[in-house]
Amino acid sequence: MTGPKPMQPKPMHLAAHFPGVNNTTVWADPRSGSQIDFASFEHLARTAERGLFDFFFLAEGLRLREHKGRIHDLDVVGRPESLTVLNALAAVTGRLGLAATVNATFNEPYELARRFATLDHLSGGRAAWNVVTSSDAFTGENFRRGGYLDRAERYTRAAEFVATARKLWDSWAPDGTPRPFAHRGRHFDIAGEFTLPRSPQRHPVVIQAGDSDEGREFAASSADVIFTRHGTLEAGRAFYADVKRRLAKYGRSPGDLKIMPGVTVVLGDTAAEAHERAEEIRWQQVSPQTALLTLEQIWGVDLSGYDPDGPLPDIDPVPDPQLSQGRTRQGDSVATAEKWRALAQERGLSIRQTVIEASARQSFVGTPGEVAAELTKFVARDAADGFILVPHLTPGGLDEFVDRVVPLLQERRAFRTAYQGATLRSHLGLSEPVGEA
Repeated sequence: MTGPKPMQPKPMHLAAHFPGVNNTTVWADPRSGSQIDFASFEHLARTAERGLFDFFFLAEGLRLREHKGRIHDLDVVGRPESLTVLNALAAVTGRLGLAATVNATFNEPYELARRFATLDHLSGGRAAWNVVTSSDAFTGENFRRGGYLDRAERYTRAAEFVATARKLWDSWAPDGTPRPFAHRGRHFDIAGEFTLPRSPQRHPVVIQAGDSDEGREFAASSADVIFTRHGTLEAGRAFYADVKRRLAKYGRSPGDLKIMPGVTVVLGDTAAEAHERAEEIRWQQVSPQTALLTLEQIWGVDLSGYDPDGPLPDIDPVPDPQLSQGRTRQGDSVATAEKWRALAQERGLSIRQTVIEASARQSFVGTPGEVAAELTKFVARDAADGFILVPHLTPGGLDEFVDRVVPLLQERRAFRTAYQGATLRSHLGLSEPVGEA
């Protein structure tokens, strides 16, 4: 007599983030390549597809970031336009989803809906849009609209933007007959005819990145995937429960929104070797100059006279939005400074050590078996539906994970052994979009 069959593990979703924004990438490593050469994008995308990942994810930068009135030369200063790159990648991949980060503040629904529908057609249903917003007047100087939207208003515009794009994607009848569209709302008043028939996914997958209350609500109402960041299992479970419970008010079920935190992975043949490598990478990522710059973003003053290997400043922060331009704000600078001081005092850390500890992404460090077990645990315990891997090397930073960890996830039956469908929606297990018939 046989016993009950073992429970099938909750399926894990994996995505690859092309590195290059912030100081994640270790450019000094001799293995680090170009962030604008197409061969770099192709290598990482092909590796992700070989590992059966759900999608490949590109960030966006609409203006070169500045610090103290100068281009920040410790940062990446070249970022190609995402949709152009992904249209090229569609020709050298066959199943991998292709996700572009595009700003809803500085674009228009008709144009952007058309560009994403084009990618979805060219790729056979693999397009995704990571919706971001901006209230940054510095970035807005590059655009006619300018940076006039306050924080709350930018999400209002984004929600209407997504809703309008979906009207456009649904405007052709299922039989391929074009029909006129019209949308009249607070931010957009447009009418006409869309140039493309319905694409293979009908609606490209919508991704949202954000941790604020407004961002969580926007994701619950409008997104298919939320890209987030949490440092512990407990924090991940709290975020997961909070966002999933918001779905019901919009007539959605928990499976309609996938939660995928961005993570880093460092592997070693032994746990000790992996942790030693992780420590080396963090010190490479946070140079003495980067440590002081990061601290200046919080303190709001010039700290170039401080020793990166010395203690944190004993002065209070003076918020100065002009010191660093084009960067996401750290929130309450006084509260952040107090938190960092407490951390430094508790552990006896220098400025550089504090920045390394406080700014590190959630990391999975260990042998391939240990990392596979931890990733599986996070998904099984509802701290995530999957992960967006952010490697520290361009473009080969994903190779070791695909070669050594993915097979172990497959042995655990926690990850697919083959793509079951052709579209990104099928990879993510998302239902048919609800829209106009």
